[in-house]
Amino acid sequence: MTAPDDAVPGRSARFAAQLVATVAAPLDPASADAPQVLHWPGRRLLVQRGDTELAVRDLDGEGTEIHFPAPWPRRYGSTAVSPTGDVAVFVGVHALRAVDPAGAVRWEIRHGCWSAAVCTEAHASFSEYADDHHHGHADSGSAAFSSDGRLLWAHIRNNAEGDIQEEWLILDPADGTVLTRAETTTVASGSYHFPHPDPAYMGLTVAEGDEDSPVLWGHWNGATLTVQQFAEEVFLAVSPSGEHFLTTDPGQWSLYLHRAEDGTELRRLYAEEAVPPPSSKDNDRACWDYEAAFPYDDSAVVGTEYHAEEPRHWLVDTRTMALRGRVAYPFPVSGSPRSAGQGAWYTVSRDGTAVHLWSLPHGE
Repeated sequence: MTAPDDAVPGRSARFAAQLVATVAAPLDPASADAPQVLHWPGRRLLVQRGDTELAVRDLDGEGTEIHFPAPWPRRYGSTAVSPTGDVAVFVGVHALRAVDPAGAVRWEIRHGCWSAAVCTEAHASFSEYADDHHHGHADSGSAAFSSDGRLLWAHIRNNAEGDIQEEWLILDPADGTVLTRAETTTVASGSYHFPHPDPAYMGLTVAEGDEDSPVLWGHWNGATLTVQQFAEEVFLAVSPSGEHFLTTDPGQWSLYLHRAEDGTELRRLYAEEAVPPPSSKDNDRACWDYEAAFPYDDSAVVGTEYHAEEPRHWLVDTRTMALRGRVAYPFPVSGSPRSAGQGAWYTVSRDGTAVHLWSLPHGE
């Protein structure tokens, strides 16, 4: 039996979110993915992937906007952008390709096909498989730049002597040189990277299905790549200081706070014990979202019911992993809260035409 709101500390408290800025999406949402904010210490970029281009806008400087020509449509992979916004890496079905704003290829690394069950060919160009159904519905990897921009971490699939293997690579983004690699022992349908303020660390969620989704926590000391794997967890966010990171499980039952230095789980928070059940008849229990923000070292903003007309966002005290209260917005928001750097998080408008940046008033 679930306790009433006023019987559980924090459920009835409200924290007013302060609108920092509203930024228009650079591309038409009819032919582009939803805009997102990439962030590193002291640097934030708004990025949006369209079918023919990748738009990148500086959110902290002069607002400069750059458009990178895309080598293939958006359904064929994902992208990564350097912190300075001068290079984009397109993560495709068969290759990693780094390009400059003019579209010139800086380097390319070809790898095993993400639809390897039906393709073992080393395709040299997109045109060779542009009309193939299986390539258009292939699984995918991902990539991300380290906080200083000097490393590129990439999750790829190889086809070594007929055996399909997935690997985690660290590359020199200047020329694509592979500095190190490690097997992930995963079978992914997709993956997502999470940069850490220290460029030696990186988080990776590998989506394998409803019940399997390991988190990989990597550390590179310049000579050795050490990878810890946490079974049945989904990476959510890293704290601004980098001391902690937050995960949930594929069932969305709990939040887990980990110490970044060694990956140790410190505390957890069960959704059903902390959050009242949703009012929707379609859901009979509270579930943490698969995305969250960690804008302050002592507080995270975590959502429930991201698909609902009015999703609920909650402020969690990460020092004790206790619910502080619900976040109140000046107008309805949609989706999950997502990290936007120190002291901020963002939401995307329901129609995908704008990004709203939020913070808590000083003192809260």
